Amino acid sequence: METIIAMEFAADRLRLIDQRKLPGTYVFYECLTYEDVEFAIKDMVVRGAPAIGAAAAYGVALAARTYRELEATAFRQKLETALTTLNDARPTAVNLMWAIKRMRAKLAFVNDSAIPSAYQVLKQEADAILAEDIAKSEKLSAFGNGLVPQGATILTHCNTGSLAVPGLGTALGIVKAAHRVGKNISVYADETRPRLQGARLTAWELLQEGIPATLIADSVAATLMRDGKISLVVVGADRIAANGDSANKIGTFMLSVVAQRYKVPFYVAAPVSTIDFACPGGGAIVIEERNADEVTCIEGVRVAPEGIRVYNPAFDVTPAENITAIVTEQGILYPPFSGAISRLSH
Repeated sequence: METIIAMEFAADRLRLIDQRKLPGTYVFYECLTYEDVEFAIKDMVVRGAPAIGAAAAYGVALAARTYRELEATAFRQKLETALTTLNDARPTAVNLMWAIKRMRAKLAFVNDSAIPSAYQVLKQEADAILAEDIAKSEKLSAFGNGLVPQGATILTHCNTGSLAVPGLGTALGIVKAAHRVGKNISVYADETRPRLQGARLTAWELLQEGIPATLIADSVAATLMRDGKISLVVVGADRIAANGDSANKIGTFMLSVVAQRYKVPFYVAAPVSTIDFACPGGGAIVIEERNADEVTCIEGVRVAPEGIRVYNPAFDVTPAENITAIVTEQGILYPPFSGAISRLSH
């Protein structure tokens, strides 16, 4: 089975599968400027922490292409604006800040006399980030496969496959790896309200891969775990604190509480670049709150009364004590997570 290619850079443009239109329409969104990339990140044309980071890196390269004919001072001012704009596109996914920091460091080594070549230098760095993300995904998925028993029934939340992560994915990459080696697994995929990434994207990826899967409303998961129908839960992360607290799509914390109640293993899968080593715990993670329309409307059709107040956080934080293990490309981390995380190379 070929891995889905959700992002590619060719002919001086970034092409992204437009995830807003799946599963009904399979089209690419093309970015020619860093502003196009910022829009793609904010409007969730591209989503998933590693994919956002890689896209932002290409956004910096596109900015260098746009301004390559400016004199050095003006060029650097424009690039700083681009770096800041992209860095602030979404506040929770730490891979975004990690990629921007890396691109800023690469830019610092470009001499003023070499400004005309800065585009190629920065594009090569973005290419490296993308290639490294793909390799990390493969390693992470292989490690995680070792946690999946033969014949397991797996519960997932949100989308963590090739649409969200270059390569196989993180949590869904583990699922794919287990399927490809013939473990006879099956999957329950949460719909993941309010943007339905599970219903629209994970379900689509599972069908593309030929994995036996069942789509459920988010509220069904607790009943399945109570009735002993779930072998393990595996989710991704947008930021992991130094103590192991993990921010992921809203609803993840609730799953972790139920999993703990019914003694179902609860795994978080993410590359080391998703770990914020400077963040001491989940209380310090900024949680993005998104537009009320995501809750009051479905596909543009209003389903809630006008005037109702809405609270729409995009993420929540699962405390480290609810997590059985964290799967990374450097191996599987077990509690106490503070010590395990501190020993990682980054």
